[in-house]
Amino acid sequence: MGPLPKRKLSKGRRDRRRAHDAIGVPTLGECGNCHQPVLPHRVCPHCGYYKGKQVLDIKDKKSAKK
Repeated sequence: MGPLPKRKLSKGRRDRRRAHDAIGVPTLGECGNCHQPVLPHRVCPHCGYYKGKQVLDIKDKKSAKK
């Protein structure tokens, strides 16, 4: 049998330990081509550029609806 805690952890001690576990707001960068906010190290969903090169062909929303 492995080691067991001698006393129950109080709610305050447990919650203080978990205080840093929350998911934070993602950091956004700016697309170098269209200047829209994008997640880092990802293709821009607005224009399809990544590191100054077009890697996805994004069609206009107007032409996609027709």
